[in-house]
Amino acid sequence: MSLRSLAPRTPTPRPGRFWRSRGGNVAIITALMMFPLTFALGMGIDYTFAKRRQDQMNGIADAAALAGVTPSRMTQATSVSQTAALNMFTAQLATVSGVTYSPSNLRVTAVDVVSASTVQRTVTVTYSAASQNIFSSLLGMTTLPVSGSASATSNVAPNIDFYVMLDSSPSMEIAATQAGINTMVANTASQGGCAFGCHETHPAADNLGNPGGEDNYALARNLGVTLRIDLVNLATQNLMTYAQTTSVQNNAAYRAAIYTIDYNFNTLQSLTNNLNTAKASAANINAVTVYDNNCLTQANCNSDEDSYLDFGLAGVNGAMPTPGNGSKNAGDTPQEVLFIVSDGVVDQLLGGSRVMAPINTRANWCTTIKNRGIRIAFLYTTYNPLPTNAFYNGNIAPFQSQIATEAQNCASPGLFFQVSTGGDISAAMTLLFQKAVATARLTQ
Repeated sequence: MSLRSLAPRTPTPRPGRFWRSRGGNVAIITALMMFPLTFALGMGIDYTFAKRRQDQMNGIADAAALAGVTPSRMTQATSVSQTAALNMFTAQLATVSGVTYSPSNLRVTAVDVVSASTVQRTVTVTYSAASQNIFSSLLGMTTLPVSGSASATSNVAPNIDFYVMLDSSPSMEIAATQAGINTMVANTASQGGCAFGCHETHPAADNLGNPGGEDNYALARNLGVTLRIDLVNLATQNLMTYAQTTSVQNNAAYRAAIYTIDYNFNTLQSLTNNLNTAKASAANINAVTVYDNNCLTQANCNSDEDSYLDFGLAGVNGAMPTPGNGSKNAGDTPQEVLFIVSDGVVDQLLGGSRVMAPINTRANWCTTIKNRGIRIAFLYTTYNPLPTNAFYNGNIAPFQSQIATEAQNCASPGLFFQVSTGGDISAAMTLLFQKAVATARLTQ
């Protein structure tokens, strides 16, 4: 027996047994998976931090946008709102850790646009920044981008200048109520029944037949008859008070100018922001005073042509500058409304001839004014038919049916109102003012 045959024999390994051993494979797979698992964990943590920081910054953007449309800011220019929002955002951003950003990546805008009856301001804050990563070396990037935007909107009434043109011609001296008209007619039989309280300094020339030779204005006062011009006086004063109250409520600036029109265009109150001053001036509204029925003065006779309404439209057009948008922005000017109170009948010398006609039918000043972006509010005080009066029957009756129509054509859409004899002129003027404010538009 050989020694070789006595040595223990080592079994020959089989390939199948080697591959069936999995102990070493788990370690290899685990090692291979550690990197993506760690990457995912790091990404999740950094993403969570970035999202949390973005939520904080979105909250700051919301607060900044709202800071630009506070009531006090809405009374100022858009630049003030923009600066307020910008300052709010940058100050609050300092409280958010782990964020870097460049001022060039922050955009704040404040814009005024049309919104129904108001100036609508929208402040928008848009930002982009970088959230710092904790696992920057593992992820291969030092930050994650974050961004957001927020907007806030508020409304404010526009600033408006009101130019009030009041008819103070003799026709506005008619008794204000039907009872007053009846009283005047019954007490002026020698005149054929006159419902007008015409104010004359020399009534004897007309042989009126009134007690003591008084004029019809004094007669109306003695009879306790209120004239339409009296109601216009009181209504305009009340309107100035109402305008002041509305100005405060709307947080808007309203100014007023007051003119009267008879045989001349008269400035009763130049444009002022002191509506108490305007109210005091309105107290001076009165009927035009003439020498007698046909003469302005003893030496200046005009055949009683005392209703130069178209001339008044031309005059007030020249007094009104180019209107603005009514916003609070630097360089902007108020919107403008022409407020007319009249019975709508022209009686003036035109082309060498006496013309009696509805307002704005011989010279289209209303269209000229409206084309400039100025709205016209027209309070038509009904021109009453006076069938007992020969002058009315011969001169006004032929176009009586057109007077209201032409007054409405003069007005801007929605800004015409008619008040009849005995009607509340003060309430009518207030209502028309409300409509003028409610239909304001920003024209930019």
